[in-house]
Amino acid sequence: MAKIFITGSHGQLGRELQSLAPEFPQHNFFFFDRSTLPVEDPDASQAFLTREKPQWLINCAAYTAVDKAETEKETAFEINGDAPGYLANACRKTNTRLIHISTDYVFDGNSATPIKETDPTGPINTYGASKLEGERQAAREHSDGTIIIRTSWVYSEFGNNFVRTMIRLMKERPAVSVVNDQIGTPTYAADLAATILHIVGYPGFTPGIFNYSNEGKISWFDFAIAIRDAIGSTCKVNPIPTSQFPTPARRPHYSLLDKTHIQNIYGVSIPEWQPSLLTCLRRLGIRTH
Repeated sequence: MAKIFITGSHGQLGRELQSLAPEFPQHNFFFFDRSTLPVEDPDASQAFLTREKPQWLINCAAYTAVDKAETEKETAFEINGDAPGYLANACRKTNTRLIHISTDYVFDGNSATPIKETDPTGPINTYGASKLEGERQAAREHSDGTIIIRTSWVYSEFGNNFVRTMIRLMKERPAVSVVNDQIGTPTYAADLAATILHIVGYPGFTPGIFNYSNEGKISWFDFAIAIRDAIGSTCKVNPIPTSQFPTPARRPHYSLLDKTHIQNIYGVSIPEWQPSLLTCLRRLGIRTH
């Protein structure tokens, strides 16, 4: 029975992993937030992992307030940049395999074709820069035992995310405006959680960087339309350019990820985004149309 530690237990992915855990009785899961495993404290992380010696550590802990990161750079880099290095260092010493979750925001969004893991990085905001630093530190400290998964547009029935926000706004307002010039694919956190546990149980282990999102190519506007139609709302959705929706942190205009590598190496089957959205809505107790 593998002992699996999961950080970021209160986040979207952490909570989806908790939901899935009972379906994997062959593993022993332990979930932690920063109060029980302070990932930003290298001494505490080292002592904890040395004592417990898990076979796997799935690091879902992250500073995810993209706009706030522009004014809280030190905190963003502490949690997203330094902490993965501390954890990777401890994992190397205890022979623990590490799965670290990263983001499409490590890229500049200027690509015109699906982004490969080997394409040049170039974050355009603090959040992306802090996550890229975390990738570098994790890979440096434990290169032979670390898998980095870059994902995009994450949502679930838990926490604050685009889907839950749209549902709320569509109930409150007759119309909403959504950007139509940022392209990518949503990632249902439950699908990502299932993929992570598939990798944990896979007979071979290949470290490195892997992309994961659901399949498809849409804009945020397209996503909003799909949500509206699925919940049967009469809210009008207006397409606007990013220039009409200024935010403290710039967003990449193109975040479509090429998932060929994770499919080839780990035999991952990736669902299309539409059925995953409907699954999420049903789990939220919404009758879909």
